[in-house]
Amino acid sequence: MQQSTDNAKTDNALDGLRSLMARSVELQEQETRIGSDLADMARTRTESTSSLLGFASTTNEYSKHQTAMAEERTALTREQTRLSTRSTELGGIRTDLSRERTTLANQRTDLSVHRTNLAGDRTTLARERTGLSHRRTDLAQARTTLAEGRNRFAERRTGLSTLRTELARARTYLALIRTGLAFLVLGISLFRYFGLSWWSVFDGVLAASSALVIVWAGRGYFLTTHRMKKIDALLTAQ
Repeated sequence: MQQSTDNAKTDNALDGLRSLMARSVELQEQETRIGSDLADMARTRTESTSSLLGFASTTNEYSKHQTAMAEERTALTREQTRLSTRSTELGGIRTDLSRERTTLANQRTDLSVHRTNLAGDRTTLARERTGLSHRRTDLAQARTTLAEGRNRFAERRTGLSTLRTELARARTYLALIRTGLAFLVLGISLFRYFGLSWWSVFDGVLAASSALVIVWAGRGYFLTTHRMKKIDALLTAQ
């Protein structure tokens, strides 16, 4: 901003200097024209002595006018000298500003180099982060594979637990069948031992109940066996 202000001042001073020089040229041209007029008047005075008084008066006026223009030209010369001095001062200020701008440019270059180095470091860190991301992805895949294996083992363990439960249920049904057979044999034995009597009713109820228990337990045993086959097939498929 300071540099722009100084440049504007310099331009204004140069414009003033140009206007003063143009004015000086105009005054010189006027002086030349006045000299020409004086020559014409001199010729006129030589040719006509009758108009000598008027010519002298005109010459005096032109001399005064020439003196005024000379004073004005002197003032313009002084103003031109002052503007030249101001222009020199502004030139020095502009030189100082140029040096400061050069210093700032060097600093900006250093900052650019530092920024480039930081960008290189950032790129290296980004590559390392990418490598770590790939490593993390591989570990995640390995963990997923282990989790799938663990799930398969868990499913297999669940199947084995279910198979163990079915085996326990089958064992229970077999125990009921064994118990029903024992009570059935006991009922038949008591009927054959005591023959027809009031105890025959108890023996018949015992034998019928035992037969029902045997049928019910046999049905449950066969259903359990069927389920165990299905579970065994699933475990074999895994």
